[in-house]
Amino acid sequence: MEKKKLRVAVIGAGAWAERAHIPGWQRDSRAEVVALVDLNLAMAQEVGAKFNIPLITDSYEEILKDPTIDVIDVATGNDAHFQVSMDAINAGKHVLCEKPVNRDARETQRLADLAKSKGVKTKLGFTFRYAPAVQMAKDLIDSGFIGEPYVFNGYEQNSQWIDPATPLRQAEQTELGEGVIAVSSIEGYGAPIIDIMHWWVDSPMTQVVGTMRNFVPTRMIRATGTMERMNIDDGDMWLCEFESPTIASIQSSYVTVGNYPGVEARIYGSKGAIIVRLVEEFGICQTIKIATKDSVEFVEQEIPQKYFPEGGNSLEPWPFLFYSNLIKNFTDEILGAAPQAQGDFSQGALVQRTINAFERSYRERKWINFSEVKGA
Repeated sequence: MEKKKLRVAVIGAGAWAERAHIPGWQRDSRAEVVALVDLNLAMAQEVGAKFNIPLITDSYEEILKDPTIDVIDVATGNDAHFQVSMDAINAGKHVLCEKPVNRDARETQRLADLAKSKGVKTKLGFTFRYAPAVQMAKDLIDSGFIGEPYVFNGYEQNSQWIDPATPLRQAEQTELGEGVIAVSSIEGYGAPIIDIMHWWVDSPMTQVVGTMRNFVPTRMIRATGTMERMNIDDGDMWLCEFESPTIASIQSSYVTVGNYPGVEARIYGSKGAIIVRLVEEFGICQTIKIATKDSVEFVEQEIPQKYFPEGGNSLEPWPFLFYSNLIKNFTDEILGAAPQAQGDFSQGALVQRTINAFERSYRERKWINFSEVKGA
């Protein structure tokens, strides 16, 4: 008898749903996208037709009432993430949500606890931890390849908004008062590398310090097409300490020269070191290089096929490849094929709490004790 497929409803029919979410689900033979929801019904119908999705609607409440739906995939704008996720969990659905669930870490953790009480799985859209190179590196770290971790360096840098005339979608984050830089890059773009840092270092954080900058002050607003003053964090740098001796740095910006997605993670230890680059260059979307104390020149490694989704390779577009792996992992977790959850709402709360601590450090111009930061 054929096994029942996971029935998935995608909420939000925007570009990221079209490039990553829907193709990722449709790549996995154990799942099927049966519904697409968007307040812009015409857009949902257009995208739904492209992917042969049978049910198109502008009401996610209607979808939540359907007992045959197993998974809700929240690919809406940021402001709807929390409410849609909460409603879906309360309806007994597994939930994949784009980041952030909420800009206050306490609220994200509240949903993690709610999901646990309801017996459903959660997953955050931490796309880059599911890159085959990142997964391979984690296995190398866990195997003892680098020895004792000494230093982690994380970067998320690209040129997406280096041109002030490129319409900005983060405009809603700027209304904090005259002269106050609003969090933008470190939350929207730094979150994935913060996630990888916590995952690889694997030690409780103790202290953070850092700063933010607004390098390009006047920008085009997408909603209006006008050039306006935008006092936002478009570049930042942070230092982190942990209970272990490991120290770390995080740097993010979307006004730095370089291609997408611009993620690089480096870890150096007592025995070896690993550098992973997730940057689309010359048709390749990822590389992993390793060195040891006895052979200090970094050598690129072939990534074994076991780290890829079925048929996957590093010549694929990174949104499709990395998100396919995320979907594969979430499907494994839901069906009981994965030993433990990774990148769930609890991890999302940790990442958001780190961002909250970073912001407090900048506002107060000092080192921040992480144990004192519970949320925004």
